[in-house]
Amino acid sequence: MPPPAAAPAAAPAPGPAVLPGKKPVDTAVAARSPAPPRPAAPASKPAAPAPPTPPAPPSPPAPPALNLTSLEQRLRDTHAIGIFTKLSLKNQVDDLLDQFRALYRGEVAIPLTALRQRYDLLMLKVLSLLQDSDPPLANDIVASREAIWGILRDPAKFATIS
Repeated sequence: MPPPAAAPAAAPAPGPAVLPGKKPVDTAVAARSPAPPRPAAPASKPAAPAPPTPPAPPSPPAPPALNLTSLEQRLRDTHAIGIFTKLSLKNQVDDLLDQFRALYRGEVAIPLTALRQRYDLLMLKVLSLLQDSDPPLANDIVASREAIWGILRDPAKFATIS
């Protein structure tokens, strides 16, 4: 077994600190003496009372009632979509409506999720055609999108438009 290491020699106590051009300072006395007082902070003004909280902004107005006839007429009248594109879109809408009719008659077993996907793709196509040339119509279609889907997915509501 190796011999135990010798305890390190005690470091000599530091002598008085001397700065060039200054008198020696006894560190023991300096450690015991209180720090010089700091200048008092200027008296702060009393905090002004917080302004009253403004009332919450009114909730946005309810969306206007869905008017499918108006949207359909505006789509026919818009110059943002060419005539052949309108015919193509009409055929796609008719095909989608025929699939809903077949589903509700029990003729086919198409999952509603598949129909929703076709509906979403058709809506995106229409919106992409309108967004630059007829933004008000595009915004109205976006605002009506879920309401239109609500009609399509409900057999009773769908029967009223077929």
